[in-house]
Amino acid sequence: MKKSHILILAVIAAAIGILMTTSADVSQYVSFKEARELAAEGKNTKVHVVGRLPRSGQQIMGLEYNPTLDPNYFAFTLVDTNRIAQRVVYFNPKPQDFDKSEQVVITGAMRNDVFVADKILLKCPSKYVEKDIKGATASM
Repeated sequence: MKKSHILILAVIAAAIGILMTTSADVSQYVSFKEARELAAEGKNTKVHVVGRLPRSGQQIMGLEYNPTLDPNYFAFTLVDTNRIAQRVVYFNPKPQDFDKSEQVVITGAMRNDVFVADKILLKCPSKYVEKDIKGATASM
């Protein structure tokens, strides 16, 4: 074989290796209904679910975290974009600023009647408020 053929084969093998490693982390965004359907079909694929925390005033409803009893058990209720409420369990400590978050993205899979999360991503409120922006603009 020529050196150019060997080089092309090496580049193709490297490209296939990169594609295989990055495709393992790809998961889809679904609702809790779709996550239940995937679990019922026997597919334990990881999915993303976007939702909001149900609140009563400033208090988050359904929050369960006792660090003195078990610091690696955190459970809460999340309402997805289709307004389906689901119990979520996260076997890690409660994320910092969880109480301040506007929107939550969880990654994991349904197990029985509970969504078991591997990762929690928080969308916190902006520190820039409309009135602060208006006050900071210069008048001519």
